[in-house]
This record gives sequence, structure tokens and C-alpha cells, in this order.
Amino acid sequence: MNDITYVGLDVHKATVCAAVAESGRSGEVRQVGVFENRPEILSKMVARLGKSGCRLSFCYEAGPCGYGLHRMLSGCAHSCVVAAPSLIPMKAGDRVKTDRRDAMMLAKLHRAGELTPIWIPDAAHEAMRDLVRARTTAVRELSKARQHLQGFLLRHDRIYRWTLAYRRWLTTVRFDHPAQPIVLQALAADMVSSGLDCDSGMSPFPVARRPLRQPSRAPPLRLREERLRPKDDPAAAHSCCPREPPAPRLRERPA
Repeated sequence: MNDITYVGLDVHKATVCAAVAESGRSGEVRQVGVFENRPEILSKMVARLGKSGCRLSFCYEAGPCGYGLHRMLSGCAHSCVVAAPSLIPMKAGDRVKTDRRDAMMLAKLHRAGELTPIWIPDAAHEAMRDLVRARTTAVRELSKARQHLQGFLLRHDRIYRWTLAYRRWLTTVRFDHPAQPIVLQALAADMVSSGLDCDSGMSPFPVARRPLRQPSRAPPLRLREERLRPKDDPAAAHSCCPREPPAPRLRERPA
């Protein structure tokens, strides 16, 4: 009853390869099988491994699949270690890498106590991590979009200091060729679609101030083509430049 069975899991998006290492220095190490990465199937696999009465100790590498498997195993009263991939001991010259070999290697290293566990965040902490990462990505995308837009305007001698009035100034820019307003509109749309550019001060994260709107009701903000080109532009008579649909008129009710 005091024996511990060490289970190594090689986790992927669709499958999980499992291998076990019996307790003791010379305990048997064998592959259990490959299972679909679904909670109901993994629960059956855990129940089958626990039929012998031994305690189960699971381990797997930290990766893009997150900590759902760790929470499921912990909820079943089993210990689980999420190992840091960069700190897993590797043999020099061992270049053959398969799911079966990785699972068996994890089971043996877990039995020997050579895996370095990472800290597992709770659900609330993980949600804040996702929020911070999303903001960092949005800031990086906004910076790239601003550089592309300012570089395009600089090549055509349109220079303006980046202030709160910059968006309003963009609507007054004129070009000689009808293709250039399309480029301006595309670059401005990239800046708006990054989620950071807004009318009230270009906040670094406006999502926290107002709720997100449904994508079907909130199309990407477009600069009006009529304000980007002169009225006598020949491109206005063709469909090479997109236009916004006119606003619907309200019917007046008789008194």
C-alpha cells in the first residue's frame, strides 16, 4: 500500500502518451498507451492505474496545454508535478525523440527526483496573466502599426506630431494618386484594430474602461474616403476605394 507508481505523461493537444515506473531503483518502466486528451478518457486511465492500490504520482512538462490536466489530477486526490522543460536532464547525444521515449524518460526522472517543478497558478492568477500578456501584445502591435503609418506619411512629406489631434489630422490628408488614400486607410485600420487606439486619449488598454462590443455589430473603424480625397478625384466614380454605407433615415410619424 505504501508503494508509489510514478506516471510520466507526454501531453499534446490531441493525445497524451503515458508511461509508468514502479517504485524502487530497479522497478519496471513500461509504456501504458496513448490516450485522447479528453477529461473523461483520462479519468478512466487514472482509475485503471489506481486499481492496484498503489499511490500514483504524475508528472508532465509545462507547455502550451496549460494547467487543466494538473487541476484534474489534483482534483482526483493524486499528486502531480509540472516540470520545467529547460531544467530536465538530457543525455548528451540522445537525439531520438518520440512520445513513448519522452513519457518513459519523465517517469524515470520523476522516480529519481530529478525533475524541477514549477509554481502552478490558480485560475484567478492565470486569468490575470492572460490579461497582462494580451495587453503586452496589443502594445507591441500598436507600436508596429504606428511606425508603419508614420513611415508611409514621412515618405510623402506628411509630418505631424503624434498628439490627440493626430486622428483628426489624418482625415485632412490629401494625395495625388487615388491608390495612396487606400494605403492610408489600411494603415490607420491596422492601428485601430490593435485595440489600443481610441478617440479618448489613445488609452493603453481601453477594454478595462468599457465592455467589448460584439464583432458583428462593431465593424473595424474606417476613415471616410470622401474626406481623404478631393471631390473631383476620378476614383470617386469607380469602386476601387471602399465607401461606408449611408446611415438609415428615420421615418417621421404623423402627428
